[in-house]
Amino acid sequence: MMAFEVKPQCKYGANCYRKNPDHLEKFSHHDSLKRPNMIEEDEENDELNPSTKKSRLENEFTLDDFPDESPLLELSVEEEDYLQMFHQEDKDEDPSTPEGLDMREELKLKFKMEMPQDLFDFWEFCCNLNTMDPTQALVPTLGLQLVGPYDVISGKFRKHKGKNKPCYVLHWRYFYDPPEFQTVMMKSDSTLHHLGYYRDDPKELPAFVGVNYANMNGVIRQQGDNLFAAVKLHINKLLRSIKDADAIVEIQRVDHALTEWAQVLGYALTAESPKLKERNKRVVTKSFHGAGLVVPVHGDVGYRELPESDANLKKIFKKIAEAKTDEERTAYFEPLQEIMTYVQFANDECDYGEGYELGIDMFSYGDPIFHKAITNVLPLAYHLLDRSEFAEILELHLSDRRHTDLSQLVLVEKSEETEENSPGLL
Repeated sequence: MMAFEVKPQCKYGANCYRKNPDHLEKFSHHDSLKRPNMIEEDEENDELNPSTKKSRLENEFTLDDFPDESPLLELSVEEEDYLQMFHQEDKDEDPSTPEGLDMREELKLKFKMEMPQDLFDFWEFCCNLNTMDPTQALVPTLGLQLVGPYDVISGKFRKHKGKNKPCYVLHWRYFYDPPEFQTVMMKSDSTLHHLGYYRDDPKELPAFVGVNYANMNGVIRQQGDNLFAAVKLHINKLLRSIKDADAIVEIQRVDHALTEWAQVLGYALTAESPKLKERNKRVVTKSFHGAGLVVPVHGDVGYRELPESDANLKKIFKKIAEAKTDEERTAYFEPLQEIMTYVQFANDECDYGEGYELGIDMFSYGDPIFHKAITNVLPLAYHLLDRSEFAEILELHLSDRRHTDLSQLVLVEKSEETEENSPGLL
């Protein structure tokens, strides 16, 4: 009689990222992985089941499908085990992290918002491109590095055990990133090019993926409603500009693989999906950053326009920022103070969107001279809109708003070096 085999329990159980058959055979996972907000499908109708689709995608591609260095190589058991070990949570990393959290809950705890399914699906895609360090999978061809929540998924914070703990909501938060924006990919170039999720409400999943060039301005441009679409648009742009034949071949290889994954998993690869079109209908104003602001409007209550146009508001801001003396600045500040008074009236009448717009416009203008005025307007707007998580992120960002050293990993490493080099107490 064959002895009953007791399999070791995979830490992530049903939420495990790895779907390789060898890994599934070696470790116990209890229930099969289920995607949130998806209706369970009958086993006989598995072609509609995203988990089955993903498993089929990973297991049916072979080296014959992608000759030379295939981006869809099957992972060995040893490589699977390495990634599982790499994901293991170190309690010393952040003692405030409760034991036993799965990765979804851990990310929600650290970044204050729930992560969408495409974040995990895109991680799975990058794991197939670069098993040992998926965060670098797109760097050689596309110049994009996975950052932000991906640094937690990959375990990069695990080795840091100093007294100074990372502030996750500031991890790769660029100078012009409003609280609604969360960086997940970046490109090391002079423009400070980065991609991230944009949320209208912290309690909801992202409305779209946006791109910003922080060394140029605070404008956020929509890049589809998922990471696959955003990277596809990035690839299209590269293919229009690159002339090197070898580079084009490598980019096309990644493009083909990404397109296959997106199609199997059901992600749209267009810049404007039906979901995004529907969201844009609810935008009450574009605001300075261009991504648009969405607030609840019932009848005529919820939003009223600012008394000044965007052009006039920028002129007011410019005069304040470029004032030569305190007396001059005080005089130039009077029109803005009058607008802030109108915002108070609007709040009294439940038109919370006006203060929201003014605060975001001052933030997007980018001059630190407005930080105090921002704190008088925008946190209150967030609280009135029941978006307190954004208020907390804003206050943390304004206290440490920077153009460089955006990685909390770098800041933690510097603090640890300082601790090591500091003389002990006598």
